[in-house]
This record gives sequence, C-alpha cells and structure tokens, in this order.
Amino acid sequence: MVDLLSDSKQELLLGNEAITRGLFEAGVKFASTYPGTPSSEVGNLLEEIADKAGMYFEFSSNEKTAMEVSAAAASSGVRSFVFMKHVGLNVAADPLMTLTYAGVRAGMLVMSADDPSAHSSQNEQDNRYYATLALMPMVEPSNPQEAKDFIKEAYEISEKLGLPLLYRTTTRVNHARSVVKFGPLKTDTPALGHFEKDDPHFVNIPAFAVQNRVRLLEKNKLALQLSEESPLNRIEGSGNIGIITSGVAYCYVKEFVSDVSILKLGFTNPVPEKKIADFIRGKRFVIVAEELEPYLEDQVLRICAQNQLNVRVYGKRDGTLPREWEYSPDTMQRLRVLVKVKEPAVPMNKTQMQLPGRPPSLCAGCPHRGIYAATKKAVGKTPVVYCSDIGCYTLGVQPPFRTADFIICMGGGAGAAGGFAQATDQKPIAFIGDSTFFHAGVQPLTSALFNHHNIVMVILDNRTTAMTGHQPNPGTGRHFGGIDTDAVDIEGVVKGLGVQFVRTVDPYDVTDCVKVMKDAIDFDGVAVVISKCPCPLLLKKEKRLEKKVCVVNQDDCISCFTCVRMIACPALIKKGEKVEVDPNQCIGCGMCRNVCPKKCIEVRE
Repeated sequence: MVDLLSDSKQELLLGNEAITRGLFEAGVKFASTYPGTPSSEVGNLLEEIADKAGMYFEFSSNEKTAMEVSAAAASSGVRSFVFMKHVGLNVAADPLMTLTYAGVRAGMLVMSADDPSAHSSQNEQDNRYYATLALMPMVEPSNPQEAKDFIKEAYEISEKLGLPLLYRTTTRVNHARSVVKFGPLKTDTPALGHFEKDDPHFVNIPAFAVQNRVRLLEKNKLALQLSEESPLNRIEGSGNIGIITSGVAYCYVKEFVSDVSILKLGFTNPVPEKKIADFIRGKRFVIVAEELEPYLEDQVLRICAQNQLNVRVYGKRDGTLPREWEYSPDTMQRLRVLVKVKEPAVPMNKTQMQLPGRPPSLCAGCPHRGIYAATKKAVGKTPVVYCSDIGCYTLGVQPPFRTADFIICMGGGAGAAGGFAQATDQKPIAFIGDSTFFHAGVQPLTSALFNHHNIVMVILDNRTTAMTGHQPNPGTGRHFGGIDTDAVDIEGVVKGLGVQFVRTVDPYDVTDCVKVMKDAIDFDGVAVVISKCPCPLLLKKEKRLEKKVCVVNQDDCISCFTCVRMIACPALIKKGEKVEVDPNQCIGCGMCRNVCPKKCIEVRE
C-alpha cells in the first residue's frame, strides 16, 4: 500500500487513493461514511491511517447518520468529509437539504461517487441535480490528479460560502490510476472544535427556515461570482468550434477530439454563466459533452437564450451524444460528422480474442447458498414472493435459487414484504444482510410488527459488510483508530423489538435450516431467521479459514446430482455421470455433504 502520509513528490495512485491524500493536504480532521462502490477504498484507507494522521474516522450505520455526524463536526469548526456512492446520497438527502439552510462553520465536502453504466449499482442516477436542489456549490474532478488537487480548492470554496460542497466523482475517476504529484500536508487545522449556539441558523423551525432560505440564495450569488473567477473552470485550445465538458468526459474529448476550443468546467454549480456566454459568442456551433443527464447542456441552452446567442448547441437533447451509460473512446466517434476525431488504437467494441462470459456468482462455500437451498426446499409449492436487498445475496436471483423477485434499495425488500403481505395471498420472504439490517432493516421490521404483517425476514449475518470490501458494521464491533466496541447482537435487537419467532441457524447445516424455515413460513405474524456464518473470504483474509476439502466417494455416488441442483457450488463439477470436487475452489464447508441423500461426500483435512 502506498504511504499516503509520506513526503514523496509523486506516486502512482488509484483515484480514491488520490482523494484520500487530498484530505490530508487539506487538513481534514473528521470523516464518515457508509461503504459503497465506487467510494469504498477511501474508507478502507482511512480505517488504516486516519488515526495516524490525527483524523477521526467512522463507518456510520448508514449515509444519513454519516451526513449528520460530519455536519456536527463542520458546525463546530472542524473540517469534515462525508462520502458515499450515488444512491447513498438519497438516504442522506434529508439532513443535507436543511444543512444548506443552516450552513457550516468549517469546510465540509460531501463526496457523491456516481456510477454511470451501473457497474455495481441499481441505477445510474446523476447526482449533479442534488447540487441545484440543495442550492449548494459543486466541484467535479476529471482524473486522479484533479481528484486530489480539487479537494483543497473545494474546502476553500466551502469556507468562503459557509456551505457544504458536493464533490461529485464517477467510477472512472475513483478507479482510474495515474501518476499523482503530491503537495504539502496541512497540519494546522483544529481536530477539536466548539459549537457556538445560534438558534436562527441551526434550529430550522419554520420561522427561522424562511429567513435562512433568503440567506442561502444570497450565498448562491457569491457562489456564482466564485465560479466565474475559479481556476477550476478554464479554456483550452482555440478555434471557432467549442466543446463544453466536465468530469471524465473531458478526458475523452481531450484525447480524441482535435482542432477545437474546450471550456473545461470543474466548478459546476453554479456554472460560470458569463464565462460560458463569452465562450459561445462567435462560435460556429458548440458541443456539450457530459455523461448521463443533459445537466450542463440545459444550462448552456438557457444561457444562450438569455444572452440572445444564436449558436447551435449539439449534445444529448438532439441525439448527437447518448444519454445512457458512461462514455468511452467509441462515444467520441459520434462527433466525427462535426469535428476531427482520432480513431482509438483498439476499438472498444472489438477484442483480439473472444473471451467466455463470466457472470458474477456467489463464492464457493458462501453460506448464503445453504440458506437459499433450505428456503427453496421448505417453501415447496407454497406461493411466495422473495424480497431481496442490496448486497452479495442479491446474486440469489440466479438459478438454481431464484430467490430475488423484488429489489429496489437498501432495506427496500424488508419494507416491500409488508406490502406484499397485505396486498397479495402470497407469503413474503425478505432476505437482508447484517450490515443492511443495521442500515435500513430495523425500521421496516418495526413497521411489520406494528402492522402485524405476516412475513419472514431472513437476516444473512456473514459477520462483515462483504460486498464493498469487508468493512465493519455495528454487528461486528469497531476495532480501529484506537476505539474498541463490542458487537451489537442482532438476535438481541430483534427480540428487543418484540419479535416472538426468532431462530438463529448455521446455513451450512441445510437439513436443520429446512426445518426452521418451514416453521417460520407457517408462523402467523413476523418471523425472523438469522443465518449466522462468517464470509469465507473474510476468514481467508484474516487467515482463519481452516484447510479442509470435500471429497466424493465415487463408489457410493448414485449420480442423482442433488448436491449440484441444491447448492450449485462452483467447486462441484459434473464429469459425465459423476460429480467431482475441485480442490482449488472447495473450502470444505460441508454443505454438499449435508444435502447428499447417500452421505457419500466427506470432509477431509
């Protein structure tokens, strides 16, 4: 791992590593998050080094809480940083919308890591619109170097305005690698502050809120002036054809488009209206290149109309550029009818070798396989709706399990289960992870109890936040940064809420799980089953995985393939009429042995 606290002149960094270095160069002393790709690496790094840098860092139970703790720090005079993936900002939007009314007393950045093409997300939402909705300034870097450098500038903007700032990145910025030049570390910012009480600012009852709205609009006038003067908005090249661009789209324009003048925007809310009008004036036409929504394009069209600029604007609205998915060098080929465009060295849609597809799947020995197999067997012909959630277990949608009929958001499956219970004659079974339970599962469980919804909630407790890189959560306890806390017991929480049917099972014992799931399905009311077993990848990472392997006794095997059909473990291989175990993948969990009707599979050291 690169030493992000060193005095090196430059290093080869991932975008998220560059962002983390930028925090130290800006003197940030408080940070919080709920992990989500593509922002996760920042939290993983801060877990390791924040304490050494004199920064307090926490994994909060969800993004809303993360927003609130960082807001408290910034309101007390401590520079803070809260970060999350794009859909996480939906969870944090409630406090954010009022926080801009209140303002902050030290710089505060809200990093939204957007995910064009939905590489690891349930949607492609463009969070730039949150900046306009909340009337907050926004900065967008285009590459790892800017991702670091713009942090410092963004904190200065935030403090000049007394407002939180939206720091918007995308997957290709967070996960790109390039050489990044380091600046000096800033060590003179306070790690502890003091909250000076000020009811008109921080107590947003209606009487104060209406006045704070006016004050916020005045701050946005100053923000517009700062945007006009900001070095983050610059003009490159020359010519009578103009391209207005931001974010990673700038990189594609810069590399593949020739003989144009480029207005590169880094301070994108409010946009520099005069600079844009001056840039457009006299051009033959203008192209707006940006990923996802026509956010900038609509601003450019408005500015043209307000300034009587009769210049053609090409972009998403006229179909010149796509509104869906992230850009690539091939996207720039759409512009060749308008400007000179270089051919990419290797077209993005062609490869030298046709590689087989490899869809994502649950790992060998994943405990989720056991509880899914048990659930399917317990359900039998009972009409059910499987409500799933956001996590590794979403992959239960694949055959042979098919245990995901409805997925919308974190905790959404648990909430929807209550609706299905009341609106259909089907039994809802909601799967939710341990981290997601603490994030957004307690509330729908409480609601189900309150409304006597006839549901089964299966909490998949694999002792970590697995999908985003094995971060801790309240169910694991905290053991970093000089703070040690005990794990919050999920079974205790569930019983404390008043749930009468609560069972904890070992998902590797599929036979026992079938019995428990049958009882849960038959129960009238809210039933909770906790499937408790550590993620094998976590055990491997922590060097706690026992060296075992499953072996099929071929003399006793009757080739019924029950193990393959029920567990579908990638370590199980059909060879002709026999089943073999791949020792390179098998972890010796014994799930296959548990379901084998002839007990011809054994676990060996």
